[in-house]
Amino acid sequence: EDVDIPSRRVLVTGATGLLGRAVFKEFNENNWNAVGCGYRRAQPRFEQINLLDSIAVHDIIHDFQPHVIVHCAAERRPDIVESQPDAASQLNVAASANLAKEAAGVGAFLIYISTDYVFDGTNPPYKETDVPNPLNLYGKTKLEGEKAVLENNEETAVLRIPVLYGEVERLEESAVTVMFDKVQFSNKSANMDHWQQRFPTNVKDVAAVCRQLAEKRMLDPSIKGTFHWSGNEQMTKYEMACAIADAFNLPSSHLRPITDSPVVGALRPKNAQLDCSKLEMLGIGQRTPFRAGIRESLWPFLVDKRWRQTVFH
Repeated sequence: EDVDIPSRRVLVTGATGLLGRAVFKEFNENNWNAVGCGYRRAQPRFEQINLLDSIAVHDIIHDFQPHVIVHCAAERRPDIVESQPDAASQLNVAASANLAKEAAGVGAFLIYISTDYVFDGTNPPYKETDVPNPLNLYGKTKLEGEKAVLENNEETAVLRIPVLYGEVERLEESAVTVMFDKVQFSNKSANMDHWQQRFPTNVKDVAAVCRQLAEKRMLDPSIKGTFHWSGNEQMTKYEMACAIADAFNLPSSHLRPITDSPVVGALRPKNAQLDCSKLEMLGIGQRTPFRAGIRESLWPFLVDKRWRQTVFH
């Protein structure tokens, strides 16, 4: 029997990560022939590629001839970037520049995933045309990556997004889901940041934006340049933790709001809210309400299984 393989081809880097898994799945379930690549966690269904190996990158792109490449792979933990600046710069800047070159070589549309941390957070909301001013090295490397991909391939799209959550393999995969243990273990009080304003965004929504952007681009070559996408519920980590508690009928009185700006670790912007009207005017985007999205993401990690009986039966 002939297996019908869709003719539209997409390559997803970082396909083993939180965002990459969602992007791979979104394209795969919407009649695209998707190939995902990962490095440390590449399982049998993903290609194992070191993005710093330019020959390996060249070979997979020339063999597969993708129409679209979604570049999700990055070192995205600000404190790790500060402690390992060279490695972070290699992945976030050098590997991205090389991917952009290779994409240009086969005429593929590259979507480079960037971050709200390119802004300093003093004058939100930020439009795509606003001047970036990253406060930490992570934001700087992602901004350098933006410049590098656009210099090497002017047909690229840069998609800036904020803090992500979604179906995690481990709670530590997301700065949002990692709070679940502190929420659940209410026998000890937990300090929660109540200073930085965040816009938690579901990876499924970002994945849908990537696919819609890719499909629009197939019809309209003017789709390129910089875009913003974000959830629209403004919350501090403390407020997210309370919303998580509320979603699972758990107590939240042990959570303590800390309103001072953090003194340890990489500097964070106070409010780097992204203006998403450019994509909205193109008819692109979807938003999952935070409580619904977080419940779906976290219930497998719920310690008190009795709760599941009441909600899911």
